[in-house]
Amino acid sequence: MASQRTVPAAGDILPTAVKLVTQEQLQRYAEASGDHNPLHLDPDFAAKTEFGGTIAHGMLVLAFASEMLTAAFGRAWLESGRLKIRFRAPARPGNRIVASGRVLKVEGPYVTCEIECRNGEDEVLLSGEAGVNLS
Repeated sequence: MASQRTVPAAGDILPTAVKLVTQEQLQRYAEASGDHNPLHLDPDFAAKTEFGGTIAHGMLVLAFASEMLTAAFGRAWLESGRLKIRFRAPARPGNRIVASGRVLKVEGPYVTCEIECRNGEDEVLLSGEAGVNLS
């Protein structure tokens, strides 16, 4: 993609980002974001919820997708990236998350991609579209 100094084409596969979610990571993210919801931090509290245990902050999972898009498009993603996503399922400590995507279309300098994050059970955690202006 742009970071590789090539012109993307429909069907191109974006480089993947692979991350392991840990409870310690959730604690660090809570400190950085200010989101101290016990659903993310307190295993005893979270065990009594519909989720049955702690879950990752949605924006943390989205950050994995953004890391993948930064690897694909570099500074252009950071300066002009747009997202339209849906959270589909929670990520949990111990999950191996794979952020992936592919180019859907290229219209002049504007590239539209489909993106998703999946866990190790191949469950879609988030999906949607990303757009970036490469000019």
